[in-house]
Amino acid sequence: MPDNRRSGFSSAAGLIQYYDMEETRSLKINPYIVIGLGIGAAVFVEFLNWRPI
Repeated sequence: MPDNRRSGFSSAAGLIQYYDMEETRSLKINPYIVIGLGIGAAVFVEFLNWRPI
């Protein structure tokens, strides 16, 4: 069996293939920014629930 690195691991009768190659065209966001935005959104929602109408 030849060693073919591009074939990847096949699952579900070949319908899904997993590759070892990393996608280089995707948008990269720092994890700390995502956590900060989540905390900021939670604080904003709690502020909206707290303020009197």
